[in-house]
Amino acid sequence: MKKRTITLIAALFATVLVKSQVAVGKQSVSNSSISMEFADTENRGMILPYVEDKSGITENGTIIFDTTDHKVKYLKNNVWFDLSVDTTGAADLAIQTSKTENTGAKTVIGSNGASDTTNGILVLSDTNKAMVLPKVASPQLNIINPAAGMMVYDTTSRQLAVYNGTVWSFWKP
Repeated sequence: MKKRTITLIAALFATVLVKSQVAVGKQSVSNSSISMEFADTENRGMILPYVEDKSGITENGTIIFDTTDHKVKYLKNNVWFDLSVDTTGAADLAIQTSKTENTGAKTVIGSNGASDTTNGILVLSDTNKAMVLPKVASPQLNIINPAAGMMVYDTTSRQLAVYNGTVWSFWKP
């Protein structure tokens, strides 16, 4: 009986540590191909990390808000690509400049989350699942006070929308 109890406790502990799918603002994800999904019932977006020095970031696929030029960027083939386009971005860094960064802070979502060594604060580690961004109809009209570095999927124009602190930029493949 003692061995069975220990096995049950170990299984429960492993279930808590390994997060293979996460739903934010809702009870569950809509299908098994999703690592992370946001509820589409509110006019909110996902705020990207504010990065003051991107020189140490080497993981392709990383998306950040670069505070040096106030632009949303992603790393592809070790080259940073600008998603903001507009050069008038702005962000108030006062809330973060007095803080000490916890360089070990990390959350991994995926079946191999406990062993994943990828650098990043939020890592989606599954190779067969994707993240579904918050869905907002016309974010430029419906998100009242967007923060710099906000990203959403615009359901009206069917485009990726990023906010640089001043204006929205829209991307469509």
